Amino acid sequence: MPPEQSALEARIVCGVSAIAQAEWTLCYPAEAEGWAYYRACERETVPGVALAAVEVRDRLGLVAAAPLFQLAYRIDTPLQGALRKLADSIARRLPSLAEWRLLGVGSPYADRCHIALRPGLSEKDRTAALQALIAAVEREAEARKAALVVYKDLAGTECAHIEAALGQGRYTRIRSLPVAVVDLDKPDMQAYMANLSSATRKDVRRKLKTAGSVRVERRSRIDDVAGAIDQLYEETRQHSTVRYGDFEALPANYFRSVAEAVGERAQFCLYWVGEELAAFNLLLLAEDGMIDKFLGMRYPLAQEHNLYVVSWIENVRFCLETKRRWLQSGQTAYRAKLRMGSRLTPSAIFARHRNPVINRLVRMAAPIAAFDRWDPDLRHLAAEGRAA
Repeated sequence: MPPEQSALEARIVCGVSAIAQAEWTLCYPAEAEGWAYYRACERETVPGVALAAVEVRDRLGLVAAAPLFQLAYRIDTPLQGALRKLADSIARRLPSLAEWRLLGVGSPYADRCHIALRPGLSEKDRTAALQALIAAVEREAEARKAALVVYKDLAGTECAHIEAALGQGRYTRIRSLPVAVVDLDKPDMQAYMANLSSATRKDVRRKLKTAGSVRVERRSRIDDVAGAIDQLYEETRQHSTVRYGDFEALPANYFRSVAEAVGERAQFCLYWVGEELAAFNLLLLAEDGMIDKFLGMRYPLAQEHNLYVVSWIENVRFCLETKRRWLQSGQTAYRAKLRMGSRLTPSAIFARHRNPVINRLVRMAAPIAAFDRWDPDLRHLAAEGRAA
């Protein structure tokens, strides 16, 4: 029975893992960040971050669903560099003014907002399902006393569908960080390299030649190196010049949980220099592509052996050899990724403050609050006339 002939029931559940795997996978049959990935993320939580999910059902079962998260959101989160230091100083003195309780649709651990919809819905049925989902989220925000409701990192058709369902004027569209993707429609590595600029080709070949002795190991089980991987991730996070608060913190045992839950579709590429683990890459495999999820490196050892370039070329080679047509590498280090052949896919945030007066201020502040405005690489690209 289609939704227009059957009452829709929406409710909040404890997480995506509370939804039957078959129902979620029917909506996302080839997704790298699938049901098993969300189950791994939900095993343990980051202090201050609560996870849940919203589901909409009819008599046939699941119609729509999405992950949810709650946290205390620093309204200066997009700011970077010197402004970030100033904002930190203000937040320490006036914490109640700097933080809003936020209920988000999406996940802090995914670059995309997965809003599952049962295949085959008509436009009318899809709109009804999304409106039921939106209403359930807003009721939950009221119950949790969340000031801000956010749909995080929407792109493509999902962005268009939810924007139409949200209605005019209630939610503000804010630019998020774009996602870097390489289209691998080339037959081999030689053809991929030929598509890069001559300066980049020369630089890549030099770095590969001078990388020294690096042993590459690819595996799915990490029990013996999980602690070292955690340390490398944290070292890389601390080395970064950009800060996004709770959006960059991972749950305890995240990498071990992903390895156990996702199985062969989660691969770890380990880069050894002698007996020392100098870098790792977490890769999530889709049927036709791959997500380069996290890269962790030991400094300065990884720099001495050019492991960023070594790992990038290794990932491209693997995709080409396994006939995968795209490589997604996330929301950081844009200048390097563009040099290596990536394109930037825009994404958006939709936000609404439950106070109508403050919500108007949110709308006015949207250009300033845009995440892509403050990313240092994107600012440089914009100055060079190369913004996404």
